[in-house]
Amino acid sequence: MDLLRGIGPLPAGDVVDLGCGSGAAGPALRQLGRPLHGIDLSDAMLEKARAGGCYDRLDRADISTWAPQTPPALIFSNAALHWVGGHGSLIPRLAGHLAPGGTLAVQVPHQNNAPSHRLWLTLAEELFPGRVDPETLPQAMLPAEYHRMLRGLGHVSLWETEYYQELDPEGSGHPVRHFTEATFARPVLAALDETEQARLVRAYESVIGSAYPASESGRVLFPFRRLFFILTVGAGSAN
Repeated sequence: MDLLRGIGPLPAGDVVDLGCGSGAAGPALRQLGRPLHGIDLSDAMLEKARAGGCYDRLDRADISTWAPQTPPALIFSNAALHWVGGHGSLIPRLAGHLAPGGTLAVQVPHQNNAPSHRLWLTLAEELFPGRVDPETLPQAMLPAEYHRMLRGLGHVSLWETEYYQELDPEGSGHPVRHFTEATFARPVLAALDETEQARLVRAYESVIGSAYPASESGRVLFPFRRLFFILTVGAGSAN
């Protein structure tokens, strides 16, 4: 919703939810009153999005090669592009698909330097040197790099927000471990066998509590940083 609130007037054209997942953004995007298309690579996610009934069209496609049939007014991508590499070429290509005056609106996690994420890589390299390929990890460029890339393409607005969320206990283990194990750490763990995974999890559990202490109830206050940018093409130079 923070990303959507930053979007200004749109030209004629459709709205594309790029990396729509289960369609969580569908109801809000539907309020724009445009034909709404969802794009995702997961059949399971597309089925969930279809059940929501918000999308006029849902297509299975790889974001790295996707191209619209007609120039959209808005390409909206929330928490998806960090799973796709090559932003230096991907982002300008997406901007090039927009209708004149159209908008590209993107949010990606920007948490890789935080202990929650960095410790997975540090410990994996200590225990299993060279086993994890950094190219398989979700990643984003630095804000200044995005700004340099985008400012010649139109008007760009870029900001970061750190959200504090309270994580509840979830079975055994630290809540931050459970949270990151299901997202950022997936490719890290996928590079290891089951015995190695268990060893890495034990090592992570032994140190993560010092960075994110739990309350008496087991809850953890977890700061998570996200990066936003909104590019409007054909709208003059950036600020």
